Amino acid sequence: MKIEVLDGPEAVAGRAATLVAEQARAAVRERGRFTFAVSGGHTPWVMLRALAGEQVPWNEVHVVQVDERVAPADSDERNFKHLRESLLSHVPLPPGNLHPMPVEADDLPAAAAEYARTLEDLAGSPPVLDLVHLGLGPDGHTASLVPGDAVLEVADVWVALTVGLYQGRRRMTLTYPVLDRARCVLWLVTGAEKVEALRKLHQKDRTIPAGRVRQEGAIVVADRVAAAGLQGS
Repeated sequence: MKIEVLDGPEAVAGRAATLVAEQARAAVRERGRFTFAVSGGHTPWVMLRALAGEQVPWNEVHVVQVDERVAPADSDERNFKHLRESLLSHVPLPPGNLHPMPVEADDLPAAAAEYARTLEDLAGSPPVLDLVHLGLGPDGHTASLVPGDAVLEVADVWVALTVGLYQGRRRMTLTYPVLDRARCVLWLVTGAEKVEALRKLHQKDRTIPAGRVRQEGAIVVADRVAAAGLQGS
């Protein structure tokens, strides 16, 4: 795992945008398509808007979701609402290349299976995503792989649902097998509340969900506040 420590959230978002653009150009050059999975959070939305200033082959970019709350389409809790606003209003990504998790479906298990097929259509079977952006919660969760939920043990499907509620909502999420096969994982970590979680992630501490994600080829871009617990930061 490579760790870059920068001055603050804006610097983290800008650096992340540069890394995403580099990965996109390389993927399109080598394979003709760039598959990019995005998590929620304020810093990622800034990162996505910053992509407007980067050279990105947008027609060959496909954006999928890492996770989503089971909530109405117009809810401010929906990651997709912010993802759409951050991308389609700022960059020339074809709308059809943005793939929302179908969390409004009546049959959520069937919807999760449908999204898994979308991943396979875009990235092969089993799907190998080019870049997965992950966040890190103060409790050590990443994606919607949350402490204590049975979703942590799902290993036979690419997309699953939390069994219980997390912060008041069920979630749809990519599972460890998809995260671990990604060509690159990009972690964005900012804020004082992330210090202990980032320290545990760096130590590959499997007592937190994030610590169970494969670290080979991963990049962490953190601000100095979040990195305070790392030796030599």
